[in-house]
Amino acid sequence: MTTPDAKAELRQYLQFARDALLWKLEGLSEYDARRPLTPTGTNLLGLVKHVAGMELGYLGDIFGRPSGEPLPWLAEGAELNADMWASADESREFVVELYHRAWAHADATIEALVLDETGKVPWWPDGKNEVTLHRAVVHVIAETERHAGHADIVRELIDGDTGLRQGHTNMASNDPAWWENYRSRLEQAARDADRDAAPQI
Repeated sequence: MTTPDAKAELRQYLQFARDALLWKLEGLSEYDARRPLTPTGTNLLGLVKHVAGMELGYLGDIFGRPSGEPLPWLAEGAELNADMWASADESREFVVELYHRAWAHADATIEALVLDETGKVPWWPDGKNEVTLHRAVVHVIAETERHAGHADIVRELIDGDTGLRQGHTNMASNDPAWWENYRSRLEQAARDADRDAAPQI
């Protein structure tokens, strides 16, 4: 595979992941876009904010291509986990536009450099922090897909909306009754397995 083809394939998978994550915000109120749905505070807008900063770091800073974007939530001394939620004065538009600018900056880095170009990740341990552009892009794809999976679950908890992307849900059925029956069968299977695994006295 030639380098341009490899870059195109990486960019395609990265863009699929970006679009999937961002789509999960569509049609939600400000409250639903921000509210924490897990004990550790996972929320949709925070996931987007986090991934925007992650792209700017891995596909910009570590290759000597800083974006110039101010990211105070990642600065030394910033509040712990401040990149994982949006404050009331950080609008949804601000976070989404930041993510779009991060895409453009990351894509320009991928375009400008060869895939075996190396950079150093200062937040990784010494001796294990030198990466190629190829590895950095794969890392960003994996991170984005992981957080898109989080977003899938959070969005389902908010309003039951599911799916891979607009126009292609990739779900087994669109029938709520089918899902109710399916979930009941899984619940029963879990109870049966638990009963069968109980110690015999």
